[in-house]
Amino acid sequence: MPLNERDRIEILMMIGVGDRMRTQQEVCRLFHEMHPDREPVSQSTVSRIERKYRELGHVRDAPRQGRPKINENVQQDVILSALENPHCTVRQVSRDLNIGKSSVSNIFKKVKYHPYRVRLIHELAEDDFDRRTEFCEYMMDHNNQNNGFIANILFSDEATFFLNGHVNRQNTRYWSQENPHWMQEYHTQHPQKKIPAFLRIYEDELTN
Repeated sequence: MPLNERDRIEILMMIGVGDRMRTQQEVCRLFHEMHPDREPVSQSTVSRIERKYRELGHVRDAPRQGRPKINENVQQDVILSALENPHCTVRQVSRDLNIGKSSVSNIFKKVKYHPYRVRLIHELAEDDFDRRTEFCEYMMDHNNQNNGFIANILFSDEATFFLNGHVNRQNTRYWSQENPHWMQEYHTQHPQKKIPAFLRIYEDELTN
């Protein structure tokens, strides 16, 4: 068992001062006689305690390195923030509770909270099936008339740029210990978004 500050002070008193000083071997034997139920101390331990006192003037423990531990009250506040608002971000909790973002992340990890992403489900309207068929017939007809029609279409990635603050799957999370299977219908034909030029031409031809 490691020695506490009181044990080290007791060893210093056993060493003595002036012409009444004991040797390290005598100190080890005396300490064992006074504490027979404890593990005997070594002469090197006595030497380190004596040297520390001569150099520093005390035998207290040195300050521990690293970040201080977060108390339970702070941990409870972080968990309550996630329970009250599962969509909160680490940055928001950090700002509201005035603690570091890394501390918030460590607390979530400790209590096994995971930031689940929303699952987007395509919303289907009643006329979507007919519009799919019309679009396929339109593309096939134009391709038959012009073999290079499809080759002239520039396909980009599947990114959609909404103009009304629509949900961003990358920035939306749900903090929970279990998967909430959170889903949201995704409006693929929303009027307030940018669509490729060839689709606008196709829609104009259908309406005319």
